[in-house]
Amino acid sequence: MHFQQSDLLKTLPKQFFASLVSRVNAKIAAGADVINLGQGNPDLPTPDYIVQAMQQATAVAADHQYSAFRGEMRFKTAIAQFYFDTYGVVLDPATEVAVLAGSKIGLVELPLALMNPGETLLLPNPGYPDYWSGAALGRVAVEQVELKRENDFLIDYDDIPADVAQRAKFLYMNYPNNPTGAVATADFYEQTVAFAKQNQVGIISDFAYGAIGFDGHQPRSFMQTPGAKTVGIETYTFSKTFNMAGWRVGFAVGNADMIDAINVIQDHLFVSLFPAVQDAAIAALAHYHDQNSAVANLVQVYQQRRDAFIQAVRTYNWEPYVPKGAFYVLMPVPAGYTSASFADLLLEEANVAVADASGFGDAGAGYVRVSLTTDTVRLVEAARRIGELSVFKTH
Repeated sequence: MHFQQSDLLKTLPKQFFASLVSRVNAKIAAGADVINLGQGNPDLPTPDYIVQAMQQATAVAADHQYSAFRGEMRFKTAIAQFYFDTYGVVLDPATEVAVLAGSKIGLVELPLALMNPGETLLLPNPGYPDYWSGAALGRVAVEQVELKRENDFLIDYDDIPADVAQRAKFLYMNYPNNPTGAVATADFYEQTVAFAKQNQVGIISDFAYGAIGFDGHQPRSFMQTPGAKTVGIETYTFSKTFNMAGWRVGFAVGNADMIDAINVIQDHLFVSLFPAVQDAAIAALAHYHDQNSAVANLVQVYQQRRDAFIQAVRTYNWEPYVPKGAFYVLMPVPAGYTSASFADLLLEEANVAVADASGFGDAGAGYVRVSLTTDTVRLVEAARRIGELSVFKTH
């Protein structure tokens, strides 16, 4: 028997990262020494203290039963304490915190939980590709908000047509930003709250890279902004902050109505997370502010990698948009190439994989995204290989 996919599945966008991984793996299988700078998959291990907390928790018999549907209250309390200690934000763990199996789930399921088919969602361009997956699953209309380099890749609310702003029900934003590495300012977040209130638009702040800021910069949480909780939520993942990508744990905080909608849809889709994973996440948060913490050391590693890569490519006049956060470097493609053709050239001729930034939206055209998730030696080697292609003008 043959079974076709549903019409809904056929509307989903092609999974950008799956395609990239497939091409890289094919090269490796053919014997090539590929330096993979294309994925945002942290390369360093989860800190030992988190692993040990998990090992201990798995021996607790109570953790072998179903979790509470909406997450263990001890975990939600720890999340609220983390936001207070880190950002000075007061949260009610019972009504303003939702537990997620990775923040991607919250971002993708939100249109299903809070929007009706045909309603308008504002999405950043370029932006995380899975935002579009959520829009397709929710059958909502999308209006793109272009992020421009001359505005440091911050949303310019004056650029959004009045009729589009009035139709919009929600807006997604992401700072520190993927793929650009841009960070938000307090003034920008104040503009965001004002835009939301003026147009009755809900805000979803994707804070996946919230811990990773460079040159002494601590990224701001949208929730720190006066009025933020009245207009939106923020999602957070342990994948980047604690190198826990495979653990699939995150959360959303903020507006109680939006949090409740997320909880309701998850009541029907999941029975929350394995309680031992939640206990390990509690341990992760508890040591976030320790002197010489694993998080602080991780940020230092990414800064060293950023600086080494940028120094290496500048020797042949390849000038990046210098990121202030996240762990990516956005690089302009040389004359005569598109983002796709240049990414293909690097993979085929230099055995270096990068992400074609037009895969994040057409406003990413003209750039490739380099991930800093490999060690400094390999990053510098990748820069050397690219330089030897002699596609950059020298003076």
